[in-house]
Amino acid sequence: MPTATLSGVQSYRQIVNDRLVLNMHPGQLQAWRSNAREILMLAGTQGGKTCFGPDWLYREIQNKGEGDYLIATATFPLLRLKLEGEFLALFRDILRLGTYRESDRVFEFDNDRIRVILASATNPESIESATAKGAWLDEAGQKQFRREANEAINRRLSLHRGRKLYTTTPYGLGWLKNEVYDLASKPNSDIEVISFPSTSNPAFPLDEYERAKNMLPRWKFEMFYNGRFERPVGLVHDSFGPQDIIDRFPIDKSWPVYVGHDFGIANPAALFTAQNPATGELIYWQEYLPGAGRSPYDHVQAWQKITAGYNVIARVGGNHQEQEIRDAYSAHGWHIIEPLQRSVNEQIMRVLGQERLHKIKVFRDLANIIDEKQSFSYKLDDKYNPTNEFEDEKDYHLSACERYLHTYFTPETVKPTNGARPRANYST
Repeated sequence: MPTATLSGVQSYRQIVNDRLVLNMHPGQLQAWRSNAREILMLAGTQGGKTCFGPDWLYREIQNKGEGDYLIATATFPLLRLKLEGEFLALFRDILRLGTYRESDRVFEFDNDRIRVILASATNPESIESATAKGAWLDEAGQKQFRREANEAINRRLSLHRGRKLYTTTPYGLGWLKNEVYDLASKPNSDIEVISFPSTSNPAFPLDEYERAKNMLPRWKFEMFYNGRFERPVGLVHDSFGPQDIIDRFPIDKSWPVYVGHDFGIANPAALFTAQNPATGELIYWQEYLPGAGRSPYDHVQAWQKITAGYNVIARVGGNHQEQEIRDAYSAHGWHIIEPLQRSVNEQIMRVLGQERLHKIKVFRDLANIIDEKQSFSYKLDDKYNPTNEFEDEKDYHLSACERYLHTYFTPETVKPTNGARPRANYST
């Protein structure tokens, strides 16, 4: 017999005469009918995103057959608390397709020729050995769902041209907005965006929707209850916008070049910047995020290759306690100076001053620094007002490169006359 919710609305998933019946609302049905290679389901909270994912993935398995399939969510707590239960309710309890090994989060079909691998975007190594035929990414809009995890999944899907489903609430701007949502409007993108509010779920209480509308700031309500991207309050780089993202062009070898560095064994980073003598603008033209496993010598070799033939004026990076690391690079021929200002706030304020003059330009293909600029935020208080604390500042490595660099280098803000090159002002 069909089941019903307490409000009298039919459940999303029912067993009727030994057959599985899905009672989809219009947003879910649109996603179900989509033939796009990538489907971005943006929805308000409790709109029916996560419950839809297992059914979509099971249909992909039926269509594509034997092989590996992937499920990823933002964090392990989210996987354990919600996604894992939704997945197992269908695959193990209702359809009885196989066995779940909780130790390595792999579901194996009884025929042993189909696997579903569950992973966290904060630790995507478990999927690197898979060659997948389909993937479901839940809560991909959260900050913890890093671009690197999405790129790893793309690599796993490439051989079989596997399809991908994103199910998420738009938590803020970032790679999902720039590289999926915005790209969907381009010709021949093969991405379909499906957006719907919480109230598309017939079981969602209308009075709760109205209560949230009256209590929350507009930007937060639009994202969390209407499933629409908005520019959230608290962004640090609030003056950085589309006009500051430019197409790549060859950097003139005569332009002065500056390099910002952030140290670390696991997450070393460098940001290569050139100054346009005609305008005084700083052009971010190369980013460096090699990951772990390289020595100072290896890094220096890579940096010298990037800057070969260019006029490198200064290299700046690290905090006051990291002189030993600066010395290690100097020993290999890459002298890095210490930032003059030690305060993170002071360093960032120097960057913001240039952004408000739109003197910082970033090449469009530098996806990581753009992502950082569009997601780095102040912590909010209980009234959704920005505090003086930064959220997850330690995770923004290219932003650290940028702010270190700006402590020593302040370009002129007035366009030079007579073709003279702007002076670099160094504090002493």
